[in-house]
Amino acid sequence: MKIAYLAPEIPALSATFVYNEIFQLEKLGLDITPFSVHANNTQFSDTALQALKNKTHYLYQTSTLTVFFDQLEMFVKSPGNYLKAFLSLIKDILKTGFYTRLSLGLVYRFFYAGTLAKQLDKHKCEHIHVHFAHVPTDLAMYASTLAGISFSVTAHANDLFQRGYLLKEKVERTKFFITISEYNRQLLISEGAEGNKITVLHCGVDPAQFSLRQGFMPSVTPKIGVVARLVEKKGIDHLINAVAYLKKQGKAYQLAVVGDGPLLDEHKKLATSLALNSHDVDFLGAIDHKEIASFVKSLDVFVLPCQKDSLGDMDGIPVVLMEAMLTGVPVISTAVSGIPELVIDNETGLLAETGNVKALADCIQLSINDVDSTHNRVMKGVEKVRMDFSLIKNSLVLYHLFLNN
Repeated sequence: MKIAYLAPEIPALSATFVYNEIFQLEKLGLDITPFSVHANNTQFSDTALQALKNKTHYLYQTSTLTVFFDQLEMFVKSPGNYLKAFLSLIKDILKTGFYTRLSLGLVYRFFYAGTLAKQLDKHKCEHIHVHFAHVPTDLAMYASTLAGISFSVTAHANDLFQRGYLLKEKVERTKFFITISEYNRQLLISEGAEGNKITVLHCGVDPAQFSLRQGFMPSVTPKIGVVARLVEKKGIDHLINAVAYLKKQGKAYQLAVVGDGPLLDEHKKLATSLALNSHDVDFLGAIDHKEIASFVKSLDVFVLPCQKDSLGDMDGIPVVLMEAMLTGVPVISTAVSGIPELVIDNETGLLAETGNVKALADCIQLSINDVDSTHNRVMKGVEKVRMDFSLIKNSLVLYHLFLNN
């Protein structure tokens, strides 16, 4: 079966789950043609990623003149499909409002959908699968109608929480609709989507790529760590405050922050204002994804205190939590979005109240001081990831959805 894949950017290091899923489905025998909304200017040292980049079609790099002629070609080739797609666009504009930024965006994407549809025809794709329910889904749902094929979607987080629109309509038009948590499924149902059409399929990691460290014995000065893009929804400011709180209690910890982002300077200033030095908090910047596992293994506890940001965005179920759990490192997070479906409080990890610095500090202390309980949570966490968040198992489910729907 020949499947097209579309995402905002392929391959993207911030969305490893997309290209890992592609690789796994190819191993299962699917012929995948990748499409990306935006260009990718990264040169990858990983040969598999570079090869994926080289065969990916970048839609928004297409010239305006080519887009115009592609539209004309799709109209001439199948006026019935074109009219059907155009009527869907009109209905969507009526729903989102005339002359709004959103409706103008839909029109813009309808034009590029003609180019995508032409490529789907050219490569004889039988189905198109999309990651993220906003811009890529707009392109795919119009293009699939123009090309006369089916489409499906995997929805994640930002595309529902902050940029969710026409969600009921998108679920209705798909062959099947996937989302990565039961939390998301309930949100979609609250938007009027048909629940029976929505499948919960967690993002996954390959357990074979992570070796479990043996035993748990905290360092003399325990090392806390986090890997995250430094943005508001990650809650890293609360973690810095928790380290300062513990220091005032006479308890020394080392916090290592891996990642970059717009709040880097602000977080550094916060640490300085709290009288934390480089021994207390070390900002390591971004590191290669291949180095993350060894970094996480060096930690006594992994802490990611997620929160809803001021614009309503929040994480889904961060893959880095799964990776930390598979290496045998105790994890602490918050009960945001679908995270409790992975980090079950006091069973597979610990959950602190969102934004509560003392509660976060108490969880850190508990992880370090109660070694036996921490070890039990770690082992249950490993089993949870292997059972429910395995890339191998979940890709097989997706494979059968493609073949049987």
